[in-house]
Amino acid sequence: MVFVDTNVLLYAFAVDRDPLKSELAKAVITDGDIAFSVQVFQEFYFQATHSKRVDPLTSAEVEQVIDALSLYPVQENTLVLFKKAMVFHRRFKISFWDASILAAADCLSCPIVLSEDLSHQQQYGGIKVLNPFLTS
Repeated sequence: MVFVDTNVLLYAFAVDRDPLKSELAKAVITDGDIAFSVQVFQEFYFQATHSKRVDPLTSAEVEQVIDALSLYPVQENTLVLFKKAMVFHRRFKISFWDASILAAADCLSCPIVLSEDLSHQQQYGGIKVLNPFLTS
């Protein structure tokens, strides 16, 4: 199972200017062996509905997406997750929000995080980050 970061959802479901990234993101989502966190859903909602987007989604559209994706494992925001995020933040000197993504993946026992926000192929403890948009 792989953990999916917010940027993958944005390319998969929000109108974007990069059709290749959109296609790659949709392939990740349809693979089915995926997991998310409440944080990812919150960020997706905020970014996808933002009025400054070229073609923002409606709240109802985002709610439908989240309802469908909630059938997969979703890590809730917990004190355990928060404490793990603090450890990742200190240990790897990354942003707290990126550390929270890694902590959520760790809580769900996901060995891989798909994201373009962290360094491709970087290991963070037992978690490896892969950028699903790199085609070479």
